[in-house]
Amino acid sequence: MKKYSKKKVAIVYDRVNKWGGAERVLVALHEMFPEAPLYTSVYDHQKARWAKVFPEVKTSFLQNFPFAKSNHEFFAALMPLAFKSFDFSDFDLVISVTSEAAKGIETKLDTLHVCYCLTPTRYLWSGYNDYFGNSFLRFISRPIVRLLKDWDKKMAKRPDVIISISSEVQRRVKRYYGRNSEIIFPPVNTSLIYINEVKNRRYFLLVSRLDYGYKKIDLAVEAFNRLGYLLVVVGGGREEKRLKRLAKRNITFAGKISEKRLIKFYQNAKALIMPQAEDFGIVAVEAQSYGVPVIAYNKGGSFDTVIDGKTGVLFHHQTVGSLVQAVQKFDKMAFSERILRENAKRFSKKVFQRQLRKTLVRAYSSRRGRHASLAKVEK
Repeated sequence: MKKYSKKKVAIVYDRVNKWGGAERVLVALHEMFPEAPLYTSVYDHQKARWAKVFPEVKTSFLQNFPFAKSNHEFFAALMPLAFKSFDFSDFDLVISVTSEAAKGIETKLDTLHVCYCLTPTRYLWSGYNDYFGNSFLRFISRPIVRLLKDWDKKMAKRPDVIISISSEVQRRVKRYYGRNSEIIFPPVNTSLIYINEVKNRRYFLLVSRLDYGYKKIDLAVEAFNRLGYLLVVVGGGREEKRLKRLAKRNITFAGKISEKRLIKFYQNAKALIMPQAEDFGIVAVEAQSYGVPVIAYNKGGSFDTVIDGKTGVLFHHQTVGSLVQAVQKFDKMAFSERILRENAKRFSKKVFQRQLRKTLVRAYSSRRGRHASLAKVEK
């Protein structure tokens, strides 16, 4: 980036121990700032080999704690200290990518801090009930959760600029942090190759981690148990065994698979099923890039990514009956692969990088304007 070639840049992320949508954001940022180091609380070299593209990955003191790399949730109370321990005094620009604590870094007054917010800390705010429910854990965790909420609000005031990944996250940032933010959608690989496509659209597809209740995979399983249609579930996690016991024979679990194999599943799918309210939902865009429509719950990222009636069908209640009706409605409709793929291009990596450049230019211009005004006042 010519505009920032002389500026020293750092990138910060909550934890580096997997591959997913947020990690695609980091790789796109690395392409923009190839010399920028990556700061994080913990780094699992085996599970996050993609991070080797960075010239350096700097970790906090939590890196030396047993089990911290794989069970970071047990160290939530220490995350604020972990990110406060980093020194960014040598940097002109720091970009934090976060759904938790990375926004709480401390920077100099003349350092621009831009926060790319994946969501306000889920287990404290929008997903609190999903994580704690009415369990005994909810009762005993109240004091620490209260403290973490207070800290989270204070830390959300530190970035100079907050960018949200979707309309839903923008609303949460305003509701929980009281801050305005602009939207820049995360990058999705929409430059895909359509060679030897089978296009034997014979089953419905669901792609998700099978770990969290908010994913509502059991809702989809129950709906397809009732419908009797073929459903392929791609992904693994702690809920996999329970979901398999719940499913009838028309539902197949493919487990964790490579991206190359996932492409084949997309190419043969009638539609992608998204029963959950995602912060953004990259798989919905990936599916459309292969000409696959999406049947999604009308909340969260699907509001931005799916055009009802043109690139998919949105259902309005997170119930088995509502999803069944949406699938039956889909059966009577036809979709244009050209329109689906054109819609997916709105979320390309090039679009993400172009919009971020514009935001950084505006932020620096605004900062220079403020500094000039202060200089006049001091005189």
